Parts: sequence; structure tokens; C-alpha cells
Amino acid sequence: MTGTSKDTGPVLLLRLAGPLQSWGAEDAFNRRGTRPEPTKSGVVGLLAAARGLDRADPLGDLAALRLGVRVDVPGILLRDYHTVSDHRGVPLPQTGVNSRGKQRPTSPAKYTHVTSRHYLQDAVFLVALAGAEDTLGEVERELRAPAYPLALGRRSCPPTQPLVLGLRPGGMEQVLRTHPWQPSVAARKRHERHHRRPAEDGAPWTVSCPVTLETPDGDDALHDAPVSFDPLDRRFTSRRVRRELFDVPADAPPDGAQETHVTAPDEPHDPFALLEG
Repeated sequence: MTGTSKDTGPVLLLRLAGPLQSWGAEDAFNRRGTRPEPTKSGVVGLLAAARGLDRADPLGDLAALRLGVRVDVPGILLRDYHTVSDHRGVPLPQTGVNSRGKQRPTSPAKYTHVTSRHYLQDAVFLVALAGAEDTLGEVERELRAPAYPLALGRRSCPPTQPLVLGLRPGGMEQVLRTHPWQPSVAARKRHERHHRRPAEDGAPWTVSCPVTLETPDGDDALHDAPVSFDPLDRRFTSRRVRRELFDVPADAPPDGAQETHVTAPDEPHDPFALLEG
């Protein structure tokens, strides 16, 4: 092991899961893409919302946290079709601006523009945040009682529970390597259909998960570390990362699995069952 292997400090563990997630970067007006895993700007934005920061506020100690991401369920890419028009019925503006910084109307006049949005469906990520223990404790309290609604990259993507798994000792790499796999019920069933469990010799059942670790000696760089979210002064910088493939334990139930109930094919569904008490 290299990089974070000597890091044994506490980390704050988060489970980012939901029907939809979108972690965009370098988007164009008519195409909003998503990266295959959470960006640091997206995660720090979630923390800033929990703290109640406005977009122009300094990020402070949030930007200094190191990020580790484990892809437990990569999800399915969804392209959502959109059209854009002006409610006043006037032509849409051009993407370019004139010398005064103003957009001209399209010529010939264009009243509808096609755009697309990309999302990850049913993805699950395990995120580890490393930094000062006092900062991590404060962030955990803020996430449990957020000032603003939390979202997984975009406002239309709320997270499912549990979101906060709490502080864990041992360092980022060790925690991401040993914490149980976090699939949905459907993802676990799909995996069990296509992968045989180990023979009855006591060998643990594991799942291989891609991991991205933020570390100063990383051999790759990502330009997604936020400096400012100010709409008039949005700035980002690069960070060094290292990519790994961890075999993580899959025998233990995922966090929050007991809260999920899937109706068996031959089990009658009673929509009023939850109202009985």
C-alpha cells in the first residue's frame, strides 16, 4: 500500500444512494453530463448546504477535507430529454455575447432548444472524508440536521437513508477496504445470480469495488476541487488521486438493509399495511 496507507486518523463515512444522482463537470448549455462517481465539488456542495452556506460564502475547512470514494453499485446511465423556451414567446438568445456582454437573439429566430440531462440510476457510493477530527464531528452534526435540503449533485436528486454512517477509526483506505458492501436489495440479488459464493471452506464472500483515494502522491489528477461556488467567480483547482480495486466483505448486511422490504412474487401486497398499528 502507498499514499494513504499510513493514515490512521478518523474518517467520516457517508453512503450516497438514491433513485437518481448526477455529478456534473464541464457542462455545456445544452448538455449536462455526469461523471461515473461523486466529484469533490459535488460532495463539498452537499456539506456546504448542510452547514447553511450561501454560494458566495467561503468554504473554509470544508475544502481542505480529503475525499475517498468507493463505487459499490455503479448505477445505470439515464439520458433525460428536455426542451427549453422563453415563457414570454420571444426568440431564444445566442450562446455568444456582443462587446457589451449581452446575448443577441438567434437569427433566424429560434423559439425552442433541445437539451439533455444525464443521471445515474440506483447507484450507491461509499464516501470517506478525512481531516481534523473536530471538523469531521461538526460536519457529521450538520449532516444529521441540515440547514438546507441535501442533494446528490442536483436539487432534483435527494439522497435515501441512511446518509451518515458516522465516524470510523483506522484511516480512509482501511475503512473503505473493510466496511461491508452497500448494495440495494435488487443489486445484491443481481450479483448473487451471476456470481457464485465461495465453497464451504470458511472463505469470506467479497465483491470487487473501484476506489478513488485523494492523496498527495497520487498518479492521476482531477480538476474538481472547489475554491469558490460564487456564481460570479466560480473557481476550481486540481487534486491528486490514486485509483484502486478493493475486495470488500459482502456477507454482512448493508447499512439500513433492515429498513427495506421487497414483496415476494407470491406475497399479496397490502397498501394499507403501513397504516396499521
